[in-house]
Amino acid sequence: MKARYKYRIYPTIGQKHRLAKLFGCVRTVWNDSLACYQEKYILGQKKPSNSELQKLFITQAKNTEDREWLSEVSVVPLQQSLNDLNQAYQNFFSSTKGKRKGKAIKPPRFKKRRSKQTARFTLRG
Repeated sequence: MKARYKYRIYPTIGQKHRLAKLFGCVRTVWNDSLACYQEKYILGQKKPSNSELQKLFITQAKNTEDREWLSEVSVVPLQQSLNDLNQAYQNFFSSTKGKRKGKAIKPPRFKKRRSKQTARFTLRG
């Protein structure tokens, strides 16, 4: 059985800044990988694996000048963002094929700065 906990926190100014940076990094990795998924789907290519996405949008992106700020946060929420996107696509496709009960699920959407900010940590993180 998995347990999920929700916490209400009251961060200080410095903590708010670090959380905003974390949420921004998670959102950037999600949006970049979602764009890659959509591009591959339009071209009719096979969907990229999770390890390919991690190499491309986390490991290699940290070495570029545009995305070097990704290395300032923990890698665990970034990896979980890719896992969540992969699960969202699996749910979408199983819903369209009729393998999932209930009404049809819409495909994943790009995250916006003003929407709900989330980051998921594992025990390792």
